[in-house]
Amino acid sequence: MDGLTYRPCVGVMLVNAEGRVFVGRRIDNREGDFWQMPQGGVDPGEDLRAAALRELAEETGLTPDKVSIIGRMEEPIRYDLPEELMGKLWGGRYRGQEQVWFCARFTGEDADVRLDAHDPPEFCDWKWVEPEQLPELIVPFKKRVYRAVVEAFGALA
Repeated sequence: MDGLTYRPCVGVMLVNAEGRVFVGRRIDNREGDFWQMPQGGVDPGEDLRAAALRELAEETGLTPDKVSIIGRMEEPIRYDLPEELMGKLWGGRYRGQEQVWFCARFTGEDADVRLDAHDPPEFCDWKWVEPEQLPELIVPFKKRVYRAVVEAFGALA
């Protein structure tokens, strides 16, 4: 891991009118029943808010007219990949991710969600969950991140 940097990334905690949070099951993780919020890499020079809206659209099919950004964490959160994934993700260039998280209010209808909006899709299924469930649903090495996101945005949900 020496010399490896963190991949710039954004994440979105998408909250519906009932205060529940969108999670998707990754299409490429068949080893467990893990669910995650939309997230992804930031392109060089890309505005973070724009990156969050782009990633949300790619992973859920939701256009900016169906969401409203209502919060942003002040500080990014870093996590390291576990040993078994080191060198396998992102061309082996990163030790983990540095994520800037946004909270967005969903203003559309469930029928607006289209997991096939991007080719290839990242999620094979989705659902709404209570915010406090999030740390139990994510892969173990991201639990600390999800606890921080819930703590930061809990009142907004």
